[in-house]
Amino acid sequence: MMIFDNLRFSVTGLSLSLAAFAGVAQASDLPSRKVAPVAPIPPSITWIDAAVSVKAMTDYNFRGISQTDRKPAIQGGVELQFYNNLFYAGVYASNVDLVTRPDAEIDFYAGIRPKFGDLTFDFGVWQYYYPGEKQFIFPAGVFWTPRNTDYTEVYGKVSYTYKDSLTVGANVFYAWDWLGTGATGTYASITAKYALPFLEGLSISGELGHYWLGRTNQAIWSTTPPTNLPDYLYWNAGISYTYKNLTADVRYHDTNLSKRECFLNTTDPRGVINGSASSKWCGPAVVGTLSFDITASSLGIFAPAK
Repeated sequence: MMIFDNLRFSVTGLSLSLAAFAGVAQASDLPSRKVAPVAPIPPSITWIDAAVSVKAMTDYNFRGISQTDRKPAIQGGVELQFYNNLFYAGVYASNVDLVTRPDAEIDFYAGIRPKFGDLTFDFGVWQYYYPGEKQFIFPAGVFWTPRNTDYTEVYGKVSYTYKDSLTVGANVFYAWDWLGTGATGTYASITAKYALPFLEGLSISGELGHYWLGRTNQAIWSTTPPTNLPDYLYWNAGISYTYKNLTADVRYHDTNLSKRECFLNTTDPRGVINGSASSKWCGPAVVGTLSFDITASSLGIFAPAK
């Protein structure tokens, strides 16, 4: 009897186990309650930001020509940026030592920077302003410069970044009254920058450009007829290191202008006073620069909007 009772208990237990298993299996086959998909998080937008830059350099070299008579320069500027830096406007200033003896160079600019992935465009207008300048007259009655050398440029730029290490670009600038001479000025260049892989923040870069300059206005010089200003090639190459907000840069600049051609484009006062009609402002130069750059958003002043 006990044997049959044990057998009956085992069969009953097996039945209960099978029933439980079937119940689990049926439960797993039931459709699960659908969970609402997670809504995508919209990208944050920085509606307004401000970028501040301060530079100290051994020579203010602009497109191959010294603007400080081979002496050091201090520069600084503020740029307002709107809607994730799509639109911008800024002001920049530097000390200069030019033939018309202006108090400074003050630049005003504005533009738009549309970006498509790794491709960035930049279109804008740039105004060069030289306050307090005086027309260079030597000897008495003979003037060598325009009364006002302020001028305006429009520009277009494009750059492409490959794998966050190599950036190549192309630029075009156009002025219809270059330095108040009445001559047109068109500058075009290609640029490249490569982040060296063995040290973060270290990079090499360079630029190769060409300046096409037009014919001056006869009213500028009292004894000189309209003149075709000489075109020229310009190039630079250098190495830079960035640590947080500081960047140190050492760069070689040069042009293919002769000393005589350099004088025609700059009216270097030494070439007038000593009668040589030549200038060294366009020759080879090695320039060291230390710059500090920071944005207001990095300090939490303009926090991105969610």
